[in-house]
Amino acid sequence: MTNRAYGESFVKAVYVISVAAELSGMHPQTLRIYERKGLLDPKRTQGGSRRYSEYDIEKLRRIAELTEAGLNLEGVRRVLALEEEVQLLREAVAELKEQARIEVDETHRLYRRDLVPLNQVLAPFFYRMSITGRD
Repeated sequence: MTNRAYGESFVKAVYVISVAAELSGMHPQTLRIYERKGLLDPKRTQGGSRRYSEYDIEKLRRIAELTEAGLNLEGVRRVLALEEEVQLLREAVAELKEQARIEVDETHRLYRRDLVPLNQVLAPFFYRMSITGRD
């Protein structure tokens, strides 16, 4: 799950900790623990208050799924890191596929430009054959 995959409103930090905890189904202290463990990085106001985004809420829900499946917090951290890496790699592959498609299209366009229609090629050939007497 990566921020880049979502729109601006999805990553805008607007929720205070109590609202984020309620939306994620967790206790506010749990959110603080996850932050200390490096699983979560909420934005901060100038006064130092935490602000959570929809992205953070989704991440909290994913953490809950993984812990319910039996992973400890270090396991969760590793899974989240791997999921982030997979997402980045998918984005890179999609970008490379698009670049390759553009290059193939451009190559085909160049080939089409260089092609001579068959009827323009055969007429001079047959004309030369009849002149030289090779019928």
